[in-house]
Amino acid sequence: MPLPDSLSPLDGGVELLLILLSTLTSMISASMGVGGGTLLIMTMAQVMPGAALIPVHGMVQLGSNGGRALMTLRHLAWPILAAFVPGALVGALAASWMLVRLPTGLLELTIAGFVLFTLWGPGLPKRSLGQVGTAVAGGITTFLSSLVGASGPMVAAFIKQHGGSRQSTVATFAACMTLQHLTKAFVFGAAGFVFRDWLWLIALMIASGVVGTWLGLRLLGRLSERRFDGLFRWGLTLLALRLIWLGLQRLGVIG
Repeated sequence: MPLPDSLSPLDGGVELLLILLSTLTSMISASMGVGGGTLLIMTMAQVMPGAALIPVHGMVQLGSNGGRALMTLRHLAWPILAAFVPGALVGALAASWMLVRLPTGLLELTIAGFVLFTLWGPGLPKRSLGQVGTAVAGGITTFLSSLVGASGPMVAAFIKQHGGSRQSTVATFAACMTLQHLTKAFVFGAAGFVFRDWLWLIALMIASGVVGTWLGLRLLGRLSERRFDGLFRWGLTLLALRLIWLGLQRLGVIG
């Protein structure tokens, strides 16, 4: 089947950038356990209309995390996933009830604030562990995921506190995020979002993300995590500050 002249409402150069970025961010998430989805949505927020940002990002991440979960299935911590599911379903229902009432400008500021908090805010208390705490985390992060998109760092924080191998962390995180992003297909579809206009771009970003996941899993355990974490943290911080500026411009606060 031939490709259409345009993969989406975006410019062709921007589409190519996002497809390549999907490979990079999937590789980051597969090798470091977390971070790729946040970097992707922070970048997408600079170039995409607010109404399309979270649903398109969600479908791309559904494919990326789903592929990673399948590739690492033998390492999955099933009890954590089982505790996460009920809360995630409740969070998705709550999100569908009050979906995306954030205006353009405020959406960008919310994403930036959420990312900055997960990067530099206080750590999570130990009592958040356990089945009840994990279910609550599933509900809160799924609800936030439908509003701001970038809930990955918070989900990873809960999973990492459970301990386990690095492979288990990557596998369980991927499975939980797959569930979260799957709920977005129903939530945003019910809200009337037209996925058809973005399907080619989503499909190619998913395909490139699978390649990135395969490469990232090859690198898992071989990278200098301390140095990379510092560079990555500051990179996200700079993107968040840029997003704050963009949000203030769209709200008319600054010229």
